Amino acid sequence: MTDHVYIQDIAAHVGNEITIKGWLADRTDKGKLQFLRVRDGTGFIQAVLFAKDVTPEIFDAAKKLTQESSCIITGIARAEPRAPGGFELSVKNVEVVQIANDYPITPKDHGIEFLMERRHLWLRSHRQHAILRIRARIIKAIRDWLDDHGFLLMDTPILTPAAAEGTTTLFETDYFGVPSYLTQSGQLYNEATAAAFGKVYCFGPTFRAGHESIAKCYAAVSKNFVHRSGRNSSQERLSRIFVGR
Repeated sequence: MTDHVYIQDIAAHVGNEITIKGWLADRTDKGKLQFLRVRDGTGFIQAVLFAKDVTPEIFDAAKKLTQESSCIITGIARAEPRAPGGFELSVKNVEVVQIANDYPITPKDHGIEFLMERRHLWLRSHRQHAILRIRARIIKAIRDWLDDHGFLLMDTPILTPAAAEGTTTLFETDYFGVPSYLTQSGQLYNEATAAAFGKVYCFGPTFRAGHESIAKCYAAVSKNFVHRSGRNSSQERLSRIFVGR
């Protein structure tokens, strides 16, 4: 039985027979040669299948795979500079777990409204997958730096009784008959926590009532009784750290 390997760890298994468990992102049919682009949540990899290298049953199973079908692919991991990501899998076996029908986001171009209505599926695409992983890396870099420099995380409320900034973009909600608002900033509450703990930060969603966007990620950093130049110095060092990553 071969080892199950995540695509992000493929470099450590070059030359070995491994198994990838995931979904078919897309497939290119070259007759007796099939190129399967497979994703598993950690990345994407090209799997190459030659008709002469497998049984007819395995080759036919690969040809039946549709976009986003669940599959288990076994093969030899190889370094291949021409392949997306620099690695590929020479396929020895294909196991179909489930065939997906009528997946709406095909490889052709789609309008932004169409994609936003299917955002939960759009996240599976290569570009959106990369954007969110970069976002997570930046957030981790910011939080690591703040934690390492003595700042304390404060989770400020998302529902607030009043505006933290201007009222023109205030997002009003009804909270059991009481008007409440989605937070515009954690800074208002951090003014209180900074007086208690000194160096604090919050990192959470903020909301603006507008057509462009509803939610944004916001970091509020506060230091009690610090000269403005000291605060700017901390912000500049923080910027250099996460950009460097």
